[in-house]
Amino acid sequence: MTTATPSRARVMLNKVPEVTIYFWVIKILCTTVGESFADYVNETLGFGLRNTTLLFGAGLAIALAGQFWLRRYVPSAYWLSVVLISVVGTLLTDNLTDARGVPLWISTTVFAVLLAVVFSLWYARERTLSIHTIVTTQREAWYWLTVLVTFALGTAAGDWTLELTGWPPGRSVLLPAALLLAVVVAWRLGMGPVLSFWLAYILTRPLGANIGDYLASSRDEGGLGLGTLGTSVLFLGTILAVVVYLTVTDADRTERVRVADAEHDRDAIGSEESR
Repeated sequence: MTTATPSRARVMLNKVPEVTIYFWVIKILCTTVGESFADYVNETLGFGLRNTTLLFGAGLAIALAGQFWLRRYVPSAYWLSVVLISVVGTLLTDNLTDARGVPLWISTTVFAVLLAVVFSLWYARERTLSIHTIVTTQREAWYWLTVLVTFALGTAAGDWTLELTGWPPGRSVLLPAALLLAVVVAWRLGMGPVLSFWLAYILTRPLGANIGDYLASSRDEGGLGLGTLGTSVLFLGTILAVVVYLTVTDADRTERVRVADAEHDRDAIGSEESR
């Protein structure tokens, strides 16, 4: 019989950050890096798609090994894993499309079905898909597998959309931004927080990728002409600055936020009782 009770063998503090504005800012920055940095290493440096995939796959394995070894959320380790998984997720789609000739609509369909399967198995085993309960190694494994598939799905769906519309880099940002806004509105109107979170997580992938394309593309193509290297350096530097801030302030540490909320509620109750 399945149970939602965490295993006693490896119970930890929640291993993911609180979903604040910092979370979404870094998430979008990471998706942009995933697009631009993969292209830079693959095409500009001439590593080739296969070697680039092997390089970042090995880096991701090392980063996740460190992440799993930790017993609490550490901003530097967590976001390093996200940066690398964004690159690997992009490369998964690129390998299917460029190396195997798989049409983007098929890649999108396959990754969408795979994500549904992962969600179903995760829920069947743990009875929750909430990121506020990543307190066991098994749940963390489900979480990172889901994140990887969402990056691959977001890449395929975003590229497919661009293929269908033929929009230039600047205009291509509008569609995922509008869909993301629709998710926020639906959440405000009562859509479940877990569904809202994962829809937003998927949509920020094509949004970040399209922002990266806009910044990196030449002015003749409708972009800003920063190039893949310039875009990668700019966004990696911004990610580093935000991660340093979060490391110093603990502003997105789940247990810290929960304690602050509890103290606020306690103070509010005390204030009401004193009236």
